Amino acid sequence: MTKKEAQRRIKKLKKTIKHHRYLYHVLDKQEISEDVLDSLKHELYKLEQKYPDLITPDSPTQRIGGKPLDKFEKVTHKEPMLSLEDVFSKEEVQDWLDYINRISDQEIENFFCEWKIDGLAASLVYKNGLFVQGATRGNGQVGENVTQNLKTVDAIPLKLKLHKSVSKEIDSIVKNKIKEERIEVRGEVYITKKGFKEINKKRLEEGKDLYANPRNLAAGSIRQLDPKIAARRNLHFLAWNLVTDCGQVTHQQEHQILTALGFKTDSGCLAHDLSDIVSFREEMKKKKEKLPFQVDGIVINVNNNQLFEELGVTGKSPRAARAFKFPPEQATTKVEDIEVQVGRSGRVTPVAFLEPVDIRGVTITRATLHNIDEIRRLDVRVGDTVIVERAGDVIPHITKVLTELREGNEKKFQMPQKCPICGTRLITKEDEVAWRCPNPNCRVRRERFLEHFVSKKAFDIEGLGEKIIKRLLDEQLISDAPDIFRLQEGDLIPLEGFENKSAQNIIKAIDDSREIEFYRFLIALGIPQVGEKTALDITDHFKNLSEFKNTSQEELENIKDIGPIVAKNIKQWFKDDKNKELIKELLENGVRIKYPNRQSSHFLKGQKFVFTGSLEHYTREEAKRAVRQRGGDPVSSVSKETDFVVCGENPGSKKKKAQEKNIPVLNEKDFKKMLKNED
Repeated sequence: MTKKEAQRRIKKLKKTIKHHRYLYHVLDKQEISEDVLDSLKHELYKLEQKYPDLITPDSPTQRIGGKPLDKFEKVTHKEPMLSLEDVFSKEEVQDWLDYINRISDQEIENFFCEWKIDGLAASLVYKNGLFVQGATRGNGQVGENVTQNLKTVDAIPLKLKLHKSVSKEIDSIVKNKIKEERIEVRGEVYITKKGFKEINKKRLEEGKDLYANPRNLAAGSIRQLDPKIAARRNLHFLAWNLVTDCGQVTHQQEHQILTALGFKTDSGCLAHDLSDIVSFREEMKKKKEKLPFQVDGIVINVNNNQLFEELGVTGKSPRAARAFKFPPEQATTKVEDIEVQVGRSGRVTPVAFLEPVDIRGVTITRATLHNIDEIRRLDVRVGDTVIVERAGDVIPHITKVLTELREGNEKKFQMPQKCPICGTRLITKEDEVAWRCPNPNCRVRRERFLEHFVSKKAFDIEGLGEKIIKRLLDEQLISDAPDIFRLQEGDLIPLEGFENKSAQNIIKAIDDSREIEFYRFLIALGIPQVGEKTALDITDHFKNLSEFKNTSQEELENIKDIGPIVAKNIKQWFKDDKNKELIKELLENGVRIKYPNRQSSHFLKGQKFVFTGSLEHYTREEAKRAVRQRGGDPVSSVSKETDFVVCGENPGSKKKKAQEKNIPVLNEKDFKKMLKNED
């Protein structure tokens, strides 16, 4: 990006960030998530670091929050309430460590790491031990006087007194300073997750709009003119900074003194290097769902207070601290191009190619746009700045276009008329929004089908990945699935990069896969809308393949969870001569279908099972099927009617509910043993 382009981008970013920061910090409203705002700020910060002469005093990177609301008395902070610069990866943390070590005159021995609570920053002032003033951060220089509201927070002491501390040294410090003319404490006002749910539950019962998130509710509560409203919100406070010099030498001591003064604080963790910092963050990331409050990362502080001060401030952030945020579920990036990809069924899907962006620890370079209707709904164009989301393990997708950042040279996407691979004219059906390539011999359609055919849920042929499949097609060693079972070692060894051992391993994997369970065989065929669950339902209903393929559409529709569309797809698939030939050739080349044992006893009859967490040897549907085959009933939620809860890795709240209700909890080993007891 040239300097002129950067200047234009910076101007638009500043305008957008100011708008959303005003909504968030002043009006407690939110149009975009915190993740998205962080992403925009981070982009602006990096551009300004590249071109420092483009930094202006009114840049969002040079300020902290919105201006104070007029309905509260203004309070000037004795020392500015600085904001923290965010980092999102260990590489960025290492860059920061290198930077402060380079500019420091002395060795940095350790760091103090603590939670970064997602709440409202507040300053508390005590005179002669009594709480006399509470203020919001405001713009960092001037905040709002919210003393009466903060007095309603039980976690904030109205009078300081000595509590049990970690050492005699700390006791001595606190005892001598507790009557200090002025002591200032800073921390975070927040609402617990439980409290937030209870407030929203009550509002739902009253037919009122729900609050968006705990952070906004805490901020709104503190800004109420009537303290009785704040009192009803059950607000909390966590202290993280002792501004007054009470003899503390390190940031860790500040936390110890704050605890001795009667404040709730975070015990934190001492870290000596990048490895320690990353380990603490990973530990907190695992624990964050179980914490009573919302956290969005950790704060890293140079522990030595003197060194912290000497490192100074850049812009409105201290050089000696960083907020190491958890991987966001959303981020902003730019659309570099939009292309279409052809799937195994011929479906043509538009895909956005993106400037690389990190979301939840994964570098995202593309996102699905689903279909042309979705593109029109979003009005997404090449060159747009967009919000990309990746929640859980869901495929990344674009949720919104930030049209206010457009520069006028963005290009609209036009759906191609022909398949980009084989040139066949694309078609669409009346009842579908999807476009398809109707050519069954389209090269990419064949590739995608074969990749699906050898995948874990289908034939599970180890070693036959995407690259090998493509190679075998290029060398004309295979053209369809049955050809895989005709391969010999001698076919593979002449290929560049193959050796005797690797060829032997692939042929052995192919041979080992010839015997396949009925439901996995059906998955491998690629019948439209017949996935794992539907395949298991089918194999529970029909004795063998012959019975299944010769059944009527009406009988298929009578099977639970199979509707008219899926039933029609199945019947049409089996009418196609090419599909009939596919099955015939597979069986002629040694594929043996293993049908379920229908002689299983029903020793689990009437017993209800709930599954939670990831099982090692079963998919969720396989485990449920095993229970159903033995007469049991897999259910989705824990109740007093539940007989067993089966737990895998990383179980959810269902395990805790089972323990609270004294319902037997089985691990996978126990579950397997129970299933074998029928013998």
